[in-house]
Amino acid sequence: MGKRKYHLVGGKICHAVVNPTFNPVAKPGALHKYFRGNPEGKTAVEYLKDREELPPEYINRDARIERMANQDIQAVWLFPTLGVLYEELLVDDPEAVMIQFRGFNRWIEEDWGFAYKDKIFAAPYISLVDVDYAIEELEWALDKGARHFVLRPAAVFTKNGPVSPGNEMFDPFWARVNEAGICAVIHAGDSGYTTHGYAVDGFRAGAVNQSNNSYRPSIKGFNIERAAYDWLITMSFERIYERFSNLRVASVENGSDFLGQLFKKMKDTANKTPGWFKQDPIELFREHVWMNPFWEDDVYEVVEYMGAERVIFGSDWPHIEGMPQPLDYVVELKEFDDDVKKKILLENVSALNRLQPI
Repeated sequence: MGKRKYHLVGGKICHAVVNPTFNPVAKPGALHKYFRGNPEGKTAVEYLKDREELPPEYINRDARIERMANQDIQAVWLFPTLGVLYEELLVDDPEAVMIQFRGFNRWIEEDWGFAYKDKIFAAPYISLVDVDYAIEELEWALDKGARHFVLRPAAVFTKNGPVSPGNEMFDPFWARVNEAGICAVIHAGDSGYTTHGYAVDGFRAGAVNQSNNSYRPSIKGFNIERAAYDWLITMSFERIYERFSNLRVASVENGSDFLGQLFKKMKDTANKTPGWFKQDPIELFREHVWMNPFWEDDVYEVVEYMGAERVIFGSDWPHIEGMPQPLDYVVELKEFDDDVKKKILLENVSALNRLQPI
């Protein structure tokens, strides 16, 4: 279509990524200045014009390790780009979701490995559309050495309709996660959010006008944060951390600007529902959740809300929205002392990367 190849998923053409073959591809951090406040006054499209042939380290794990060494990166968490977009396209067909991601996970394990040379830690994608299936996938991933897994921040669309991920019907799955001590990661993706007519719907990066592929302000640009906020606060409202005291959840590439409002709503809700929470939901949140702010977010504010032990660094390299080089993020931490820097850049995520079984 228009000299580009697009993916066909469940009989639907997927427009979520305008360049789904990634070859040629825009350079890492191409939109860095744009997200920094756009001092040059360019459009996003102008920043993306400089492209290159797909580098080997994007698709080859040994080439990636070599590049990591040049970047002074000890290890990486690796998440699927297109993988977190496809469950929504199959939302009306739970069986297709199970088949799709079972195959997807086996490809990831074969191509990258879940703990390759203890340097590349790729995340299997687990959907909760069927509890038995989710447990089977988790057991398989644990057997293959997975240190974390990823799921989209969204309600679970079962064969009987949408259900909260904290519903007790999913307790057998969360009980196994709790027992294994593996970190659950919610990662930005297509969570099926609608603009209710304020803009053209469908998942696209940023706020894209699909009629002419230009960028314009739209509430669609906030869908990622809305989805993460709803998922995180719902799991607290469901008292998931009271039921599973060993559960560890990381929010990655979802932003963090909503934390202040989330805590305010959580406190107000607790006051309005006396007896519902057995423990302070805000303190439980701070104990069980780790936040990866967008690099352009106020990391000092996030540390104030969460504590330095619950903030994790993510460069989103080599994506266009991320940093030109991963350790470009160090300058964002310049006001912290060395101990706090080490926690955010290394120690916190290293601890999450170790299974904590009970």
